[in-house]
Amino acid sequence: MIKRQPVVLKKGRDKSVRNRHHWIFSGAVAQYPEFEDGDLLPVVSHEGELLGYGYFNRRCSLCGRMVSFGRQDPWEAMEENLDRAVEMRRQLLAGTNAGRLINAEGDALPGLVVDQYGEVLLLQISTLGMVKLKERVIHWLVGKIKPRSIYEKSDSPARKEEGLAPFQGLIYGGAVEEVEIEENGLKFLVNIPRGQKTGFFLDQRSMRELLRNFASGRRVLDLFSYTGAFSVYALSGGAKEATLVESSAFALDLAQRNFEINGFSLDRVNLVRTDAFKFLHQENLSYDLIICDPPSFARRKSDLPGAYRGLKQLHRLLFRRVPAESLVMTFSCSYYVSGSAFQKLIFQAAQQEGRLVRLLQRHRLAFDHPLNIFHPESEYLKGFLLVVD
Repeated sequence: MIKRQPVVLKKGRDKSVRNRHHWIFSGAVAQYPEFEDGDLLPVVSHEGELLGYGYFNRRCSLCGRMVSFGRQDPWEAMEENLDRAVEMRRQLLAGTNAGRLINAEGDALPGLVVDQYGEVLLLQISTLGMVKLKERVIHWLVGKIKPRSIYEKSDSPARKEEGLAPFQGLIYGGAVEEVEIEENGLKFLVNIPRGQKTGFFLDQRSMRELLRNFASGRRVLDLFSYTGAFSVYALSGGAKEATLVESSAFALDLAQRNFEINGFSLDRVNLVRTDAFKFLHQENLSYDLIICDPPSFARRKSDLPGAYRGLKQLHRLLFRRVPAESLVMTFSCSYYVSGSAFQKLIFQAAQQEGRLVRLLQRHRLAFDHPLNIFHPESEYLKGFLLVVD
């Protein structure tokens, strides 16, 4: 048990912690003890009741993150949460050797993300407190998972507020560049150092499988295609052809190799290196299945006005050009754009373009990306399957 003076919360500001919410904002703190930023500290109510343990960083408005509640030792709680997270994946994940093992607050482990690609683990840490706990986490991962390598790619914008520089590099085992993974009978190449985020969009697994179910006979347009996973699924589901639009030459090269290792003829694939907005302005959209999975339009709250404009314009261009009875699978991975706001933007775009748009399916959460019911802020990915008449 940690023998430290506690962080004292203001009177009446302990409700969220009692409800097992992980975040504490500076406005809720009545008194700090002497400590170094990133340290684990007890947290008590104004009346002195022990509420749990968390790590704190005074330079941030979101100054504290709880790692245990009640009287439980914080490292004991972390080990239990690590065990629980990995065991859940073993029970629920099938048909793949790649998945998210640890999903930050979704697994009651704030600041920590761990993805597995075969024998390689990829670590992301976004907080100073978790940086101080990193060696213990690595020791646990090595003992429990026994990976060949662990690579860290910690480059989220949140690190700047925490006073942390981006970090990327091998932290355990042998050097690794590229791995081949399997997912639902398909193969994909993942470049660990150069890939976006952790290398592969594991959170879209359920939506890729959904798309495969109705791809037969359709002409596919895959906007912001990255390395082509949606299109590989579409061709495996019987799509006639796929056009991938992506600004990164590196991503398109990997997409081509993904088609090749799955045995798909490149005669059915059109790789277009350009900006998606430019493509939508210039090209004739004779496609009847469109995937639109753009990068985040709002990395911080102040980006929201521009994000709303960009998302509405993107969908206006789509609705203006696509043929009747087209299916559109569209997403927003911007944490600050809520699901209701995203749906409203789509409504406005459809209204302004005079198209009837019906919603067939909302985003299907991948089992390895759980949301903590006590911490709804961990939801970031929203998506809709639409039919445009």
